[in-house]
Amino acid sequence: MEGRDHGMPIRVLEIVTDMGRGGIETMLMNHYRQMDRTQVQLDFLTHRSKRAVYDDEIEEMGGKLYRLPPLNPVGFNYQKQLKNFFAQHTEYRIVHSHLDCMAGVPLKAAKEFGVPVRIAHAHSSNQTKNSKYPIKLVYKNQITKYATDLFACGEAAGEWMFGGAPFAVMHNAIDAGKFRYQPDLRECARKALIPEMLDAFVVGHVGSFWSPKNHLFLLDIFREIYKQEPNSVLLLVGTGGLMDEVREKAKSYGIENHVKLLGDRSDVFWVEQAMDVFVLPSLFEGLPVTMIEAQASSLPCFISEKVPIECKVTDLVTQISLKAAPAAWARQILDSRNLPRRDTSAEIAQAGFDIRENAAWLQNFYLEQWKANE
Repeated sequence: MEGRDHGMPIRVLEIVTDMGRGGIETMLMNHYRQMDRTQVQLDFLTHRSKRAVYDDEIEEMGGKLYRLPPLNPVGFNYQKQLKNFFAQHTEYRIVHSHLDCMAGVPLKAAKEFGVPVRIAHAHSSNQTKNSKYPIKLVYKNQITKYATDLFACGEAAGEWMFGGAPFAVMHNAIDAGKFRYQPDLRECARKALIPEMLDAFVVGHVGSFWSPKNHLFLLDIFREIYKQEPNSVLLLVGTGGLMDEVREKAKSYGIENHVKLLGDRSDVFWVEQAMDVFVLPSLFEGLPVTMIEAQASSLPCFISEKVPIECKVTDLVTQISLKAAPAAWARQILDSRNLPRRDTSAEIAQAGFDIRENAAWLQNFYLEQWKANE
């Protein structure tokens, strides 16, 4: 294994699906931007051929991007390319896998080729129960065989993913000051996003359009809100395969003009200025960075009981059962109208979600592990 040139940063390999604007990827970028890149440089092994939204920024910061085919643990071509990668890239002493149940697949290859530090990172407390669910459970149970270190975004994710093995919680930290509520920004955001309804009650959601985020139930909730408060709008930030289904359901409810799909956004902090509440009725989560951002924006937040209560780092969070009727959700949400907003930055930092502190911790972990394995 190659030694380190002490005039150069160490290089750590982050293993991801791709570097689109999802929660895992945003968390990684938040940490990456804060690191001293003269000491630690991140590179990314992805599983998609197309470029993703963060790729340009990664390369501008000096990171490298490598591409494999979509992950297929039993596929000969995938396994061949995975092993070829580690055979050719002996410079990596630390690999950090963010593939949830499948995190151990590349870690097994990394172990075979002598990578001494192999981190598995849990980002979810469950998986969608589709045809792939049984095989995911098989591979989940193998993670601890190949990982030397276990990280999790929260207690629920770590307990579910690692089956009782000890793990470290690495917070999905943010720059809370960037999200701080500012009346001038709110006025600007509303004029841009809802110019025809400047005084509307704005319900917000940020998340990929896939089934665990429960967008269709969110539409049920918003329809009940709309019945009681016709001057209301639902802002949905994100992209994904269920967008067309959400559009069709909004149309069938006759509320399509009050549901705005904003797509992929790099300015979530700005969009949240326009919101009045944040609603996250997910079927399962790890510890969503979107919830920390929403609280940093001083938004009353309404979450399902399937979202870990660990995400409650202020008094702004209310948990409601998914068994409750949409009308019951709507009543509680509407009761939060006109709550005063405040600067919650200090509360976010006190709860351990300050990005500077967390990025420094991760950077030091990488440096110490590299030094221990020189």
